[in-house]
Amino acid sequence: MSAILSADDLNDFISPGVACIKPVETLPQKSTKEENPYEVTTEDKVEPENLPPAQISLTDCLACSGCVTSAEAVLISLQSHTEVLNTLDAHPEIPLGQKTDATVSSNAETPNPGRVFVASVSPQVRASLAATYGISEREAGYMIDQFLRGPQGLRSGGKHGGGFSWVVDTNTMREAVLVLTADEVSESINAPESILAGGQEFPLPKRPILSSACPGWICYAEKTHPFVLPHLSRLKSPQALSGTFLKTVLSKSLGIPASQIWHLAVMPCFDKKLEASREELTDISWQSGKDALGTSQPVRDVDCVITTREILSLASSRGLSLPSMPLQPISGPFNIPFPEKTFESFISSKHSATEQSLETSTSGGYLHHVLRTFQARNPGSELVTNRGRNADVVEYVLNSQDGQPIMKAARYYGFRNIQNLVRKLKPARVSRLPGAKPLPASRRQPMSRNAAAGNSGSDYSYVEVMACPGGCTNGGGQIRVEDAREITHPLESTGKSEGTEGAMKPTPHEQRAWLARVDEAYFSMESDSEVEPEIVKNSLSIADKEQRIHEGLENWSQFMGIPLSKLVYTTYRKVESDVGKEQNASNDTSRVVELAGKIGGGW
Repeated sequence: MSAILSADDLNDFISPGVACIKPVETLPQKSTKEENPYEVTTEDKVEPENLPPAQISLTDCLACSGCVTSAEAVLISLQSHTEVLNTLDAHPEIPLGQKTDATVSSNAETPNPGRVFVASVSPQVRASLAATYGISEREAGYMIDQFLRGPQGLRSGGKHGGGFSWVVDTNTMREAVLVLTADEVSESINAPESILAGGQEFPLPKRPILSSACPGWICYAEKTHPFVLPHLSRLKSPQALSGTFLKTVLSKSLGIPASQIWHLAVMPCFDKKLEASREELTDISWQSGKDALGTSQPVRDVDCVITTREILSLASSRGLSLPSMPLQPISGPFNIPFPEKTFESFISSKHSATEQSLETSTSGGYLHHVLRTFQARNPGSELVTNRGRNADVVEYVLNSQDGQPIMKAARYYGFRNIQNLVRKLKPARVSRLPGAKPLPASRRQPMSRNAAAGNSGSDYSYVEVMACPGGCTNGGGQIRVEDAREITHPLESTGKSEGTEGAMKPTPHEQRAWLARVDEAYFSMESDSEVEPEIVKNSLSIADKEQRIHEGLENWSQFMGIPLSKLVYTTYRKVESDVGKEQNASNDTSRVVELAGKIGGGW
């Protein structure tokens, strides 16, 4: 179990249906030594059993459907801040600047070949740090940047004094995912039902298209409701797309294998660790077999994921203080230019026109962008908002000038609401009675009280689905109010902790106020960004934004010589449960070990 996460932290918890069977499989066998049944054994002759603690890795979670929670990271034993420090100490940083330097460092005879360290950071992480330290979201970005690649951060210690060469904002890849999402919804609406979910490598999803950026929701669907898998968007999440982009472009431009590029993602959610461990998100998805330099073992696009709270642990382990980091951009020799000038503007936050406002929500604005795109394509159209049973369920109807519905969409946050959505999409069961017919969806499931009459889940064109109530700023890995209170008032927190155990537990009002503070920092990005003036001016035009993104993606595809679909799309699969089944040669611990071998990094 993660040292900084427990079941008490989860605010939308679904009780496990059955116990996890993995610890039972790893118990040591009893001694086969013959015993005398007539011998009297006293306590001093009994040797205590020192059983090794049962550990469950990410591979075990992905191979079993014995439990479902809103953050399966309660079972995570790897991908932590310790892994970051161990990797930095185990592998020297490849000196950049000249291509020959990197090639020499990648010599196979080197016992510990060097690595190029890159990181991607989500805006929700910056918002959480900004709320904690009372700084702006932009200054929080500088803090992380200085910590990961500046001279006063990780480079100031460690065995090799190494750090990260580039720290990328995931907002840049999120813009690409938003544009591609609108394209995908448009294709789905205009495509005939006969070709939806056809026999293609990446079939067009069925309507309604369900967002796929939340790994907690994806894991839940794969394990419990495989009938929704044909509805999932084919697009990778911003985290996964950032990893694919960095591994492909840097590998080719620097002339080193993808295995020597180590990508760290800093995310607000523990479930992102599960996403990074998916075998679908490795280099085998975008290249056939071996890469250009002959490496055959699959390499993950994202090598390690840590959360916002683990950033604090990472700094503490090195004896560093985040507030002491300079709140300004990095300059000098540590400001390494991106090796491919063509893509430097494509991934730079200065050229990003990402909008984060109350209308976009705290989870990336997928639904908001789809609605804005279709509204721009239909001049004079009007958007009608219908509030659901709670704040995490909102339904939208885009009507034409004459009042005819153009498209319907919705937002569902939190597993309790997701369960209601899944029930609407569940196929009707045919009764075993002779002549019985399936029950219509509109009769099987009631709609929310304010929704359009007769509307059901199948009437939506697109649904934004997120596992955490309140969205991604409320992720399980974000800094909690009690953590922030301890950071800002350590003496006061120490004094309270000596009293009753519940003295430090925040009230529901304090938790809501803290989340509102994080949301405020998240939404402040638009007015506090470094976006260039011409980009801000053009950001009002959706068509200009789409053109810029499409040109950048096509340049990426042409540079790599790989079809764009292999770079931006992914697949999903039904996960079969091992619980209650007879354990045989193909369904035991050896199968888990075999699966772990498929994932680069020795999971």
